[in-house]
Amino acid sequence: MTASPPAAPLFDRFGRIVDYLRISITDRCDFRCVYCMAEDMVFLPRAQILTLEEIYTLAQAFTELGVKKIRITGGEPLVRKGALELLQNLGRLEGLDELVLTTNGSQLDSMAEALKAAWVKRVNISLDTLDAAKFKAITRTGDLPQVIKGIKAAVSAGFERVKINAVILKDRNHQEVCDLVAFAVENGVDISFIEEMPLGVVEKHNRADAYYASDSIKADLRKQFALVASDASTGGPSKYFNVVGTQTRVGFISPHSANFCSTCNRVRLTVDGRLLLCLGNEHSVDLKQVLRSHPGDMAVLKQAIIDAMLIKPEKHEFNIHEQPVILRYMNMTGG
Repeated sequence: MTASPPAAPLFDRFGRIVDYLRISITDRCDFRCVYCMAEDMVFLPRAQILTLEEIYTLAQAFTELGVKKIRITGGEPLVRKGALELLQNLGRLEGLDELVLTTNGSQLDSMAEALKAAWVKRVNISLDTLDAAKFKAITRTGDLPQVIKGIKAAVSAGFERVKINAVILKDRNHQEVCDLVAFAVENGVDISFIEEMPLGVVEKHNRADAYYASDSIKADLRKQFALVASDASTGGPSKYFNVVGTQTRVGFISPHSANFCSTCNRVRLTVDGRLLLCLGNEHSVDLKQVLRSHPGDMAVLKQAIIDAMLIKPEKHEFNIHEQPVILRYMNMTGG
């Protein structure tokens, strides 16, 4: 990545600087995690999703408007044909400080070194359990040993940081939080625990009953580990603690118990080209329509992005005790 002239930052109407863009490059995934999507998902037809060239153009526009960090997500981003080439191109964008990736780990065993060479700085890997049977139940289709191999390959590739993301559900995997931290310490990686976000209607899964607060996880961990609050930040919502005597950091993403909206610096680009201004609201702008109606006109595209900041809401409206207001699934939004 090379230096570029300073770009004017994007501001929303609450004075927050928006310098972090998360891009979903596919709604498809080789897993079917119970909290992310329905078992029988209907995926978008190709004509409705952004082309790789359109994704690059949008990323270029955002970086020229001051975005410093881009996270590539899905679905599972690495199952999209051409994903590696896209990452290689994004990694060369002037003004971009960080290109990072969220993945389920299924493809990392074969792709980790190529991703590191493509300027990917950090990798987040979803891992909710170390029990193979539970892993199969949660992911419906995933193979735990393959993901473990992917994590080890990512560590060997030498990314700046490798982090595990674990969505914790009461009576599903909450008993494993100490085991997951011990695994993170053993492998020299970080870990973030995430309170489930109510996106999409899912069957056979009561989100209120499954809710397990970050404070409960901390209490469980302190029975085995000494945790010290850290001022470390990766530009996202995780609040980090150092595990004393190790290089591992434990993060907590707590949309319900410790709302982080006041410092939100993020927007999301969905696979079908909507600029989503908040994960927990439907405020959005159709940038695909702007792109396709004004091909090659970067000025029009940038103005649409600037104008979109005016509708970024103050906070999300998550409520785990009600049917979700947000009907889109996480694989559509981007993890």
